[in-house]
Amino acid sequence: MTAEQPEQPESQRTSYGDDPSQYAELTRPAGEARGVAVVVHGGFWKPEYGVEYARPLVPSLVAAGWAAWAVEYRRGTGAADTLADVRAAIAACPVEAETMVGIGHSAGGHLATWAAGQDVGLTHVVAQAGVLDLVAAHDAGLGGGAVEAFLGHPPGRGDAEVDPIRQAPVGVPVWCVHGRDDDTVPISQSEAYVTAAGGSAELVAVDGDHFAVIDPDSAAWARTLAILDDLPVR
Repeated sequence: MTAEQPEQPESQRTSYGDDPSQYAELTRPAGEARGVAVVVHGGFWKPEYGVEYARPLVPSLVAAGWAAWAVEYRRGTGAADTLADVRAAIAACPVEAETMVGIGHSAGGHLATWAAGQDVGLTHVVAQAGVLDLVAAHDAGLGGGAVEAFLGHPPGRGDAEVDPIRQAPVGVPVWCVHGRDDDTVPISQSEAYVTAAGGSAELVAVDGDHFAVIDPDSAAWARTLAILDDLPVR
């Protein structure tokens, strides 16, 4: 039996650039927001996966009192475009709040964790099955060569500034929520990041596969909501 999910509230789309993929969707709670949840979708940075993978999480975030800022960004045009878009999209959020948590799944976990080190206002990060070690992800062939396609070359020393594990710690708390049975992005990605980040990151191992963490009916998603519930208000 699964919990009944709240209805999809109305969202407002805001462009932060001229490209069709440069926009974000803001959804506000009925009352004063306790903070902003920046939702960054995954899909191995590939153009066929878009913000529709972030939208199912929005109703429960809003029901919990968060203003949800679901980010779209350019994919398939190179790492520089994607990273610039994520940074610009977060900076363009129209809601002012003392608490701004980045929630990113898979490649979105990479982007949210990377962005936390870019001085764009993120105060916390929840990386859900995040691709947090680009070299290890490339060596394992994750996403059918997705890391090399994203960077335009195999990852190396020159990519340290875009590789979360080599940025760690990023200066804000990071929770790595990861399914024990994930065979798309193995939990070793989160384990390695937490080790590199020291006390600023925590591994939250949950039951399920790669997509359990973004299933709004799952216990894995409920664990993310519990983390958010413990964050400072506003």
